[in-house]
Parts: sequence; structure tokens; C-alpha cells
Amino acid sequence: MKESDHDAAPALIDARIKELGGWRGETLARVRALIHEAVPEVTETWKWRGVPVWEHGGIVCTGESYKDKIKLTFAKGAALDDPAGLFNASLDGNARRAIDLHEGDTPDPAAFRALVAAAAALNAAKTRRR
Repeated sequence: MKESDHDAAPALIDARIKELGGWRGETLARVRALIHEAVPEVTETWKWRGVPVWEHGGIVCTGESYKDKIKLTFAKGAALDDPAGLFNASLDGNARRAIDLHEGDTPDPAAFRALVAAAAALNAAKTRRR
């Protein structure tokens, strides 16, 4: 599949969730649902040979899976307010911020939705300025 083939991405993400199974699959499915609740018009893409990506006017966040965590990387996270302190990884970069979710971790749904919505709004604002 070409990285630009958006039509296949949701099915590939479904397959990744099933393939992961257990807490990692459940966590990825849970945050995916929260992303769609926060930004219903979000587009799912599949990049970099197997990374789920959610986009709205640019990358909102990625959902990488590792043995011990699901990592949600926000492309422009450093520019976002995070009053709930969800960001717990990649804190020293100039642009990105990430949320590492380990077994048993559940991000506060309202705070996570607000962060996703803010990321999409930031992308939209930057797109309008061009």
C-alpha cells in the first residue's frame, strides 16, 4: 500500500489493533475512539511502514506500538497547552510531545479529547495563515 492511500488506513489500523491484542490493542482502540470523538472529521493514515497517523490539516498525532507501551506523539505538541499534564515523553524537543501509555494507564478522556482538539485547531490555524 502506498502511504498516500487513505482508503486502506482504517482497515490497517483495525488489523494492528487485532494483531496487538491484549492491553496494547485495547489501549490503541480506546485512544482511537477518543480521537474520533474529539475531531469527528479526522483522517486516518498509515505511514512509515506501519504507524497509524491521525490527521486534520496536518498530523495531529501518531500511535506507535512497542512491547511495553503505546506512544502517542503529537507533531506540534510543544505548542499546545497541557493543563492536565498528559505529555510524559519527548518533553525536551522543540516541536513534538508524546504520551507514553503503559499497561493499566488510561488518559483522562476529557483532557485527552481537549488535547486532540487543540492539536487539530492549531493545524487549522497554521493552514489558514498560508
